[in-house]
Amino acid sequence: MGSARGREWGKNTIRTELLFLQTQPSIGVILAQIGTPEKPETKSVRSYLRRFLSDRRIVDTNPWLWQPVLRGIILRTRPRKSARLYRQIWSEEGSPLLVNSLRQQAGLQEILGPKFQVELGLAYSEHSMERTMRRFEQRGIGRVLVVPLFPQYSSTTTASVYDQACFAALGRTSSRGPAPKRYIPALRFVEPYYKEQGYISAMKSHLLRHLKRLDREPDGIVLSFHGIPKRYADTGDPYPEQCMETGRLLAEAMGWREDQWQVAFQSRFGPEEWIGPSTAVVIGGLAERGIANPLVFAPGFVTDCLETLYELDIEGRNHFSVSGGQAEQFQYAPCLNDQPEWLEFLAGLVERNAAGW
Repeated sequence: MGSARGREWGKNTIRTELLFLQTQPSIGVILAQIGTPEKPETKSVRSYLRRFLSDRRIVDTNPWLWQPVLRGIILRTRPRKSARLYRQIWSEEGSPLLVNSLRQQAGLQEILGPKFQVELGLAYSEHSMERTMRRFEQRGIGRVLVVPLFPQYSSTTTASVYDQACFAALGRTSSRGPAPKRYIPALRFVEPYYKEQGYISAMKSHLLRHLKRLDREPDGIVLSFHGIPKRYADTGDPYPEQCMETGRLLAEAMGWREDQWQVAFQSRFGPEEWIGPSTAVVIGGLAERGIANPLVFAPGFVTDCLETLYELDIEGRNHFSVSGGQAEQFQYAPCLNDQPEWLEFLAGLVERNAAGW
């Protein structure tokens, strides 16, 4: 009798464990982004910029030279100015980057289902990589796929989140110091997808919907990507070439003539030479070239943020206006954000890269 009861107990235990395995996620997915201040206030922006600009992936100047400049000059002046800009694009829900990233997370989780646990991993702010790794550990997830939300590879973005994910998995904050963790999860990183057909198709569908809502057809398109110092590209960063390839493929998919579109690079910082042409200069010269109804879109940004909502929509419109264009005829197309085709592409990317797990 005892052995029969034991066998029955064993069967129930196996059934329970199987049910647990069926309902518990076995793979963690990190949607990796740079980050955002928690509030559009000087103190919050200063804290964010201190972390962001102290990363040698972002500014590779010797810290003994850079840190006195950063702490003594930049962090005394820039946060106040940046906070004013953030207030112009802040929503009732909070930071646009965080709000849109959370929507991407929720949408991707819904598509992928219970086998996966999708989390944000922000390199320099709330929803940090460390927090995300702890959540995975608490649920017993030992396989983690990192999806950088940067279609084009750059050492300043993709490599930065690679670093942060590795340090978080190891339980470190840098490559120095003791490693306190005994168990390290298996990590995989999604490679750049700047020329993936699904990514190009998602942008095409998104732009076609946007164009249908316009009163006038654009007579010039500016595809703006975030810039990097020219020295980074000269020493091996493949970013500019990948941006140009994305632009070419998107233009081909949209059927744009060669003289109808142009790639430009934004967000210059500091005295060093950056890759070009500059987005501000290109937009400022559109009216002189006879372009009256420009459209600006940022293929390298998949989530709207300060660099798109302020630099392109607000500041770009102003550049166009002061150089002779009509502000109301300037059009900015939002980022992909949580568009369905984009989320479907991301889901396929995750499933493909998690094969075998």
